[in-house]
Amino acid sequence: MRSDGSALSLRRWWRSAGFAWAGLLHVYRTQANFRIEVWAAGVALALGWWLQAPLAPVFLSCALVLGLELLNTAVEAVVDVASPGVHPLAKVAKDAAAGAVLLGSLGALGVGATVLLPPLLGRVLGGISP
Repeated sequence: MRSDGSALSLRRWWRSAGFAWAGLLHVYRTQANFRIEVWAAGVALALGWWLQAPLAPVFLSCALVLGLELLNTAVEAVVDVASPGVHPLAKVAKDAAAGAVLLGSLGALGVGATVLLPPLLGRVLGGISP
């Protein structure tokens, strides 16, 4: 579809935002892993807030994992359209996209372990700093 005017157009921005929200809602409704990751992000952010830990690295890690999951879903959809049959390169594309989500998730776990675990252990162990 052609652009309907200036990049600074509020109408254009709202329209683009609507497409983005439609994509987010579709992925949330159809992808169990995305729903799990959304709720895990909520728990991590709430825990960080409760522990008064730095929220920026937790927020960025959550955004990274969710963004990668959205891209993984997009890659899978495009590959399914382009190659409805079994093809070795289609498998490579899907596996690589899933690998990106896995790598981002492991990184997010590392951030959680370094940012959230020490203050959590301090609270659980009665104020003893690890």
